[in-house]
Amino acid sequence: MISNDREELASAALAKVDALHTGLTQIVLEGGNLDGIAAEVARVLEVGVAFTSTDGRERASALPEDLRSALDAHDLVDPTGRLRVERMDGDGASVGPGEARSLRVAAGGVDLARLVCLRPGEPLSSDDVHALERAAAVAALLITREEAVTAVENKYQGDFLRDLLMRRGGLANDQAYVAEHAATFGWDLTRPVVVVAAEIDPVAGEERAGSAQRRQWQERFSAAWRQVTGGLGAGIPSVDFSSEVVTLLPLGGAGDGPGEEAPTGHDVVRRAVTAVAGDKGGGRRPFSVGVSRVAWTLDELSAAYAQARRAVDVGRRVQGGGSTTFFDQLGLHRLIALIPEEENGELRSFVRDVLGPLAEQTSEAADLRETLQVLLDTNFNVAEAARLQFFHYNTMRYRVSKLERLLGPLSTDSHLRLDVAVALRVLEIAG
Repeated sequence: MISNDREELASAALAKVDALHTGLTQIVLEGGNLDGIAAEVARVLEVGVAFTSTDGRERASALPEDLRSALDAHDLVDPTGRLRVERMDGDGASVGPGEARSLRVAAGGVDLARLVCLRPGEPLSSDDVHALERAAAVAALLITREEAVTAVENKYQGDFLRDLLMRRGGLANDQAYVAEHAATFGWDLTRPVVVVAAEIDPVAGEERAGSAQRRQWQERFSAAWRQVTGGLGAGIPSVDFSSEVVTLLPLGGAGDGPGEEAPTGHDVVRRAVTAVAGDKGGGRRPFSVGVSRVAWTLDELSAAYAQARRAVDVGRRVQGGGSTTFFDQLGLHRLIALIPEEENGELRSFVRDVLGPLAEQTSEAADLRETLQVLLDTNFNVAEAARLQFFHYNTMRYRVSKLERLLGPLSTDSHLRLDVAVALRVLEIAG
């Protein structure tokens, strides 16, 4: 009797898996999407289901609010809404008496997504896991098809936006054509925007990563920006330029022209950056962001793109990786950043003329530059500078004397101090 019961249960489980596989295959053949697959899995297995990116960003789901709340209560959702798939890998994570589990969705050895499943009342059985694996295989077919189409679309979108930002082909002079062509991509270029350039930061020890691995990181990064900006509003261009992601973020509630009180775009940029970064889990890469001044018209987009790219570079040099740098807040750095690259030789010549031996790339010169910067920051208050650098007062007096022998009467000549302060900033940016 017991043997017959087990055979019936096994037969019923197998029939459920086959029925699910048939239903999912039909969804794919009829042109369905991940939402349809998630709904079918949730219905047949009586579970909550979500498909996410490999780092946990939700793409489609059949996950009622009570199940979302259960995941959140068990610390399986980060503050930006990312599902912490890395905590649900392997044997899953306990959610009260139930279980949440993350399964790979892969094809050809390449990770495409994650299938997250939650059963709140009891753990998942081996039959459930088998059914989910079959669902993941079907989802992989659908995602592979979608990504092939998306790759072609992104290529055309990227070429168009790059030509517009670089003022190629006279695009900026034919605004009607630009607006019409952008509309075919679902973009709205008729409103004021800030141009955002985002680049993945290099990480020590990963210099030898292969081109395929780097491309996978970049594709994931680009997809994250597209998904986040899609949630911020309709018609926002976000395109992968191979080594950077460029996004045109609109200003909510902006005025009619540059002369009016209007938002600068800082708030919307910070929301986007926070959402893309998440809590750094799930294999997310650190990145830096540069943000332009407001571009009120299509004619201003080219200059705004140059500002955003320059802001990334300056931000990395001054603040290090993981920085978000606004061009309109660069202060003196902003003026230096406006000098074309081909004239950097003149900048370096200015640095050498003003700083002399302190411009050299030696530990002694760097040490003296640090002291010099502290003195400038304290308006040459020797006692305060000594306290900030943990030096004896007499030691600081000696350093001041040495600096003045090398550079001139810094303590009494305000014009010289200005030149020195500018040269230090140039050295910080241009190297």
